[in-house]
Amino acid sequence: MTVALSVGLEAATAVVHGLAGAGHRAYLVGGCVRDLLMGHAPKDYDVATDARPDAVMALFGKAFGVGAHFGVVLVPLKVDGQEIVTEVATFRSDGAYSDGRRPDEVAYTDDPKHDVLRRDFTINGMLLDVDSYLASGDAAAAVLDYVGGRADLKAGVVRAIGKPMRRFSEDKLRMLRAVRFAARFGFSIERETFAAIRVLASEIGQVSRERMRDEQTRMLTEGHAAAAFGMLEATGLLQQVLPEVAAMRGVEQPPEWHPEGDVWVHTLLLLEKLAPGCSPTLAWGALLHDVGKPPTYMVADRIRFNGHAEVGTRMAAAICRRLRFSNEETEQILSLVANHMRFGDVGKMKESTLKRFFRLPKFPEHLELHRLDVTSSNNRLELYDFAKARYEAAPVEEVRPRLLVTGAKLIAAGYRPGPGFREMLDAAEDAQLEGMITTTEEGLALVREMFPLPPVT
Repeated sequence: MTVALSVGLEAATAVVHGLAGAGHRAYLVGGCVRDLLMGHAPKDYDVATDARPDAVMALFGKAFGVGAHFGVVLVPLKVDGQEIVTEVATFRSDGAYSDGRRPDEVAYTDDPKHDVLRRDFTINGMLLDVDSYLASGDAAAAVLDYVGGRADLKAGVVRAIGKPMRRFSEDKLRMLRAVRFAARFGFSIERETFAAIRVLASEIGQVSRERMRDEQTRMLTEGHAAAAFGMLEATGLLQQVLPEVAAMRGVEQPPEWHPEGDVWVHTLLLLEKLAPGCSPTLAWGALLHDVGKPPTYMVADRIRFNGHAEVGTRMAAAICRRLRFSNEETEQILSLVANHMRFGDVGKMKESTLKRFFRLPKFPEHLELHRLDVTSSNNRLELYDFAKARYEAAPVEEVRPRLLVTGAKLIAAGYRPGPGFREMLDAAEDAQLEGMITTTEEGLALVREMFPLPPVT
């Protein structure tokens, strides 16, 4: 069987051959080996070698160290006109991890077995002889497996290499990664590995907020978000990383609108419907859209969550600050949370209000969140269908037309800028969006009628 070389595999093979030509041992390692064994196309390829970092950089002229202290070098090579970067790591064993993220020191080794024993999970701890693989087309026959990774792949298990408590004590981020891998592949987390996460979950705060955010974003956008967040809750990690979301569990909802169950169940149903590769802002909007319900829960004539969108927007803002989202991402996530209840009024909105609603940045994400929300509760899609049809049918020039009345035209008509200026402009724009005025003259006449100029003294 002939293996079709992707640009990533071709670049990695060139790196392996370059190292072998200089007398070094080199293998593909990690996630790419796992993916090849599962019949998936790897996103990238990593190489492990006995060559020390300075030797790697001497062999490949443009190579540069990104973690020279940890033996990691990036090797860029041109393949089919593309520059492909391959990560090359020297075989090593790690010292203590005093910061719960990276080893304080490493010791290089010539033994590949020592190298894989310091890695995270058995399914990520296999090596692959690239020439044997290319010659046979059989990844399984070319694998060096010192940790039982192939058996765990077959059994569908995420298992820490060695002692789980030690692996997670070394690098707390591995706890989130265990959940993500298990969810992505539909695997279970091995019993001792799961138990170690439960014990150490409270220490996840040692991981940088950006890394926690990125892992959760991957969970949300890889197509298995509900499974991932269900496992986060079961392991105790959710209470640590997103206590506001963990608080949704057990918060009842009015059955006439939410026959599916409590706020947590409803949220998981939304997450289950997120498509692989969906936008991160839509995914976080889906996760947080009802985050304001637990603190606004009350029972009056029925269960109510008065003001939950407003409260949820403030809570989502705190979460976005905590996880250090960009300003652009934060604005869109908050907009999704703040506006998700407005769809209940689209059928009775004035034309001007509806068109302003359509102006929300990335409005299709608002539409999709509403669809997810409805299909995860009462499945009443009438308002979604109405909004979608009106949005798709509305020409841009109707939704965001060139304004007939501007500030400059108001000044020319004798008005002075001041506190009421915005109100005048909004009134003229609303009338234009409603189709009540079609010329500047008509717009100015409307303004004069609503906001008469003071008499000249």
